[in-house]
Amino acid sequence: MNARVHQPVHGPQHAASYYAASVNRQLAYPPLGGELQVDVCIVGGGYSGLNTAIELARKGLTVALLEARKIGWGASGRNGGQLIRGVGHGVEQFANVIGQDGVRELKLMGLEAVELVRRRVEEFQIDCDLTWGYCDLANKPEHLAGFAEDKAELASLGYRHQLRLLQPEQMHEVVGSDNYVGGMIDMGSGHLHPLNLALGEAAAAASLGVQLFEDSPVTRIDYGRELRVHTARGQVRAKYLVLACNAYINGLEPTLSGKVLPAGSYVIATEPLSEAQARSIIPQNMALCDQRVALDYYRLSADRRLLFGGACHYSGRDPADIAAYMRPKMLKVFPQLAGVRIDYQWGGMIGIGANRLPQIGRLKDQANVFHAQAYAGHGVNATHLAGKLLAEAIAGQESRGFELFAKVPHMTFPGGKYLRSPLLALGMAWHRLKELL
Repeated sequence: MNARVHQPVHGPQHAASYYAASVNRQLAYPPLGGELQVDVCIVGGGYSGLNTAIELARKGLTVALLEARKIGWGASGRNGGQLIRGVGHGVEQFANVIGQDGVRELKLMGLEAVELVRRRVEEFQIDCDLTWGYCDLANKPEHLAGFAEDKAELASLGYRHQLRLLQPEQMHEVVGSDNYVGGMIDMGSGHLHPLNLALGEAAAAASLGVQLFEDSPVTRIDYGRELRVHTARGQVRAKYLVLACNAYINGLEPTLSGKVLPAGSYVIATEPLSEAQARSIIPQNMALCDQRVALDYYRLSADRRLLFGGACHYSGRDPADIAAYMRPKMLKVFPQLAGVRIDYQWGGMIGIGANRLPQIGRLKDQANVFHAQAYAGHGVNATHLAGKLLAEAIAGQESRGFELFAKVPHMTFPGGKYLRSPLLALGMAWHRLKELL
C-alpha cells in the first residue's frame, strides 16, 4: 500500500553554506510513514542515491529513496563543485586483480563519468551554473612532468577535449598567483553549483515516479529475500537495497562503515568580487586544484565570489573557526585579496577508502544488497557513474563496469571506530612531511 504522508512542522535543513543560501529551487519531501512496497529501496539522498534512482526508474523499476535529513544534505550539497575527469587514484595498482584491460576500462569510465553529468544536466535542463574549464596546478617541476604523461595517456584513450600544458611563464593566463611552476588546462572538466545539481536531480527522479522521503533516518534493516528497511515511522519492503550513505553511513552497516573514512573538507566564500578582481585571480573562470596532499582547490561562483577549499582533515575534529583556518591558506595563493570579506564558511565529510578507488559492489553474503561509497574527492562525477553501474546490475543487465569495481578488494581501516581516524591522520602527516623534504 502507499506510504502515509506526514508533513514535518520543523524538518531538517541544509548545512549553512553559500550553496544553501543560493539555491534556485525549494523542494520538500515528507518523512516516510506507514508501509511501502517497491522493487528497490535506496538509503541516501545524495548524488549516488539520486542517480541510481533515476536510472532504475527508467528501467521500469519502482523505487523509494530514504534520506535521513534533506536531499543533498551531505557532501553532494557542500562540495567544492569541481567536476574533474577520472575515478580513483593510481588505478594501475589494480592490474593484478582486473588486468591491464580492466585498468584501461576504469580510465575510460573516469572520462565517461563527466559526460554522464553533462547529459543529466542537459536532459533535465538543470540550472546549476555548469561551466567548462579546469586547470591542474603544478607545485613542483615533477608535477608538470606528470601532467605531460597524463596528456599523452588521455590522447591514447581518445579524449576529445582540449588539453594544454602551461609553462611557468604562462601561468598568469589562468591564475593570478606566483605559487605554481606549470599546469595543464582541461576543457572537458569544469565546475558547477553542487546543491542545485542535487535538487535538480531530485526533481528529475520524482518526475520519473521515484518516491522520495526526507527526515527519514533508517533505524534497522532486516535482511533476507525480501528486505525490510525501518524508520521511526514506517518501513519499506523491497527486493533490492542500495546503501548510498558514503561518509555518513555511521554504524548502519558495520562492514561498509569500516571501509570508508570520513574526512573533513572545508570551504570559504568571499564577498562578491568586482569584475576586475575576478579576472585578476582567475582570468578564464576555470576550476583549479593543486597537487599537494593537503590540496587547495578553488573557483569563482556565478556571482563572482571566490570559493576556496581544501585542508582535508583526517582527525575527525573540525576547526573551531573555519574562516580563520582557511583564510591564511587563501592569502598564500592570493595575497591581493587581503582586504576581501569572507561571507560564508562551511565544512563536511567526504568518504575515503584505503586504496582511493570508489567502492561499488554487493554486500558480502547479501546478493540483493548493493552499495557505493568512498569517492576520495572525485564524487561529483564518480557518483553518477556509480548510479549507472548499480542500476545495470540490479536490473540484471550485463555490466562490465560493475563487475570490475566489485572485483577490487577493499581493506577495513585498522583501529576500529575510535582509532582509525587518528591513525590515518598520523599517516597523512608523514606524507605531508615528505612533500617538504
